[in-house]
Amino acid sequence: MSSAALKEPPLPRQELESAVVRFAGDSGDGMQLTGSQFTQSAALAGNDLATFPDFPAEIRAPLGTTFGVSAFQINFGSGEIKTSGDALDMLVAMNPAALKVELNGLRAGGIVVVDQGSFTDRNLRKAGFDANPLNDGSLDKYRVIEIDISRLTMEAVAEFGLSKKDGLRCKNIWTLGLVYWMYERDRQPTVDWLKSKFAKRPDIADSNIAALNAGHAFAETAELPEGVTGFHVRPAEITPGLYRTVTGGHALAWGLVAGAKLAGLPLFLGSYPITPASPLLHILAGLKEYGVTTFQAEDEIAAVCSAIGASYAGSLGVTSSSGPGIALKGEAIGLAVGTELPLIVVNSQRAGPSTGLPTKTEQSDLFQAVYGRNADSPVVVLASRSPSDCFDVAIEAVRLATKYMTPVILLTDGYIANAAEPWRIPDFSAREEFPVRFRTDPEGFQPFARDEETLARVWAIPGTPGLEHRIGGIERDYDTGHISYDAANHQRMTDVRRAKIDGIAKDIPLQEVDQGRAEAALVVVGWGSTYGPINRAVSHLIGEGYDVAHVHLRHIWPLPDNLGELLKGFDRVLIPEMNTGQLSVVLRSQYLVDAEGLNKVSGQPFKISEIEQAIRDRLGG
Repeated sequence: MSSAALKEPPLPRQELESAVVRFAGDSGDGMQLTGSQFTQSAALAGNDLATFPDFPAEIRAPLGTTFGVSAFQINFGSGEIKTSGDALDMLVAMNPAALKVELNGLRAGGIVVVDQGSFTDRNLRKAGFDANPLNDGSLDKYRVIEIDISRLTMEAVAEFGLSKKDGLRCKNIWTLGLVYWMYERDRQPTVDWLKSKFAKRPDIADSNIAALNAGHAFAETAELPEGVTGFHVRPAEITPGLYRTVTGGHALAWGLVAGAKLAGLPLFLGSYPITPASPLLHILAGLKEYGVTTFQAEDEIAAVCSAIGASYAGSLGVTSSSGPGIALKGEAIGLAVGTELPLIVVNSQRAGPSTGLPTKTEQSDLFQAVYGRNADSPVVVLASRSPSDCFDVAIEAVRLATKYMTPVILLTDGYIANAAEPWRIPDFSAREEFPVRFRTDPEGFQPFARDEETLARVWAIPGTPGLEHRIGGIERDYDTGHISYDAANHQRMTDVRRAKIDGIAKDIPLQEVDQGRAEAALVVVGWGSTYGPINRAVSHLIGEGYDVAHVHLRHIWPLPDNLGELLKGFDRVLIPEMNTGQLSVVLRSQYLVDAEGLNKVSGQPFKISEIEQAIRDRLGG
């Protein structure tokens, strides 16, 4: 009897509702590319998903060090997915540093795949290991798959004559093939992508395809450790429609273009590169056929001033940055407040003061957005809650900026900007237009003549016959628009600028309760990217019988008209934020509610379990 006949049949695949996988390695190991391709495979398999690209802060950290670890996390499943996941089910660690940094996130009994070939004495020392974790028992509570990925990759690409350096660049794709088999993913879309990406270098495409197939074949034919099988994750039941995977950066760019189209305006972006805001500039630069002009300025101040100039000339002026850059733009934003011109300011928040942690996420710029300008300079502040939500929030920002002739600050953060999720492409023809009407009649023209309902001043394009005018940073006369130093006039102008912004509360939706009942024992109030973990935590606990509700804010300033009364209907108010309690302070000052903060400033998003525990602690269970 042959040995093949004696071989036991493979174990059946284990059915999973969802899985959390994290790829980690050096910043040059291609972890973001690997994660992106796995994301595409999950989307094509019909899974709901959410991702979290986690970049190192160092531009070029020494190879093999913990400072240079780059990671990509994906949570995919057959049910509703709102976050990139809490504990990892599988960790792929391409070197000892990645294992060192990421192992604490792996649940007990989870699978860790390691490149055994990278665990050299030198790499172990670089990562800060005193002993080899593959041999000292420190991984005993996990299911470990040790593979010499480096050697097997070189064997797979040997026929293509690549150098060792180029050959090892394929090891992320070899590993992807292995993980594809583990989760029953289709390789063909990645094969097609490789052929397209390296169309001018077919040898590179073919070597990567060989590595992909070799990794898949190894998993299929090798004897995996005891207790490790392949997995099957069923497609999710989602609303029928045309979907694509979208990042916050893409959705935001498309939403701004869509908003400009609905307003009937060309779009101008003046921006200066900064992490994590730069993708907006990159994406909009490729949309020139939609009436988009992009300008990479020499600094943050020039960027915002160019956008203000574009609005003065009749375009929709947009500028983008992160917290430090927004600080530099502060005086110019005040100029847009004083001149009462529409301006969209996108703030992709990041962690820490000054340079801080530029690639990590935080929500620490709410005070800056609401209050952070000299003098009384009120603006509209909106916050997107997820990557796909950026599309709708961007359109709302354009509507309010153009209708009320005001700057609008749109808050996202590093997580939203880079994370991805499925997005059902909307029917744009169903969107209601809000066309801008420029002043063209010179009869009785004054540049600060106001609409009685909105208090917005007229918008006249320079060069329009009979509408010659000037505006600037010095205070203007309420009636004529001429320079004025009159005390009573300044009081009047300050009051009307505030009243204009306050009045917008009547033009935004009343605040609704996302989950739970309107007078629950505890309401969890959030804004921005805390939406996913709050949503899942509250949903779980409602299912367990807890009397808890969820309220999530899109309109941060002005706040919805009914928010104060709504919050007073709950016994307790809990506000999870990735800062030290900024929304808590705002809501206490506005409504005198006893809001409790749940604050986190680690540079990482909230976990569902953290919010669940905070709710249990307050409701006694």
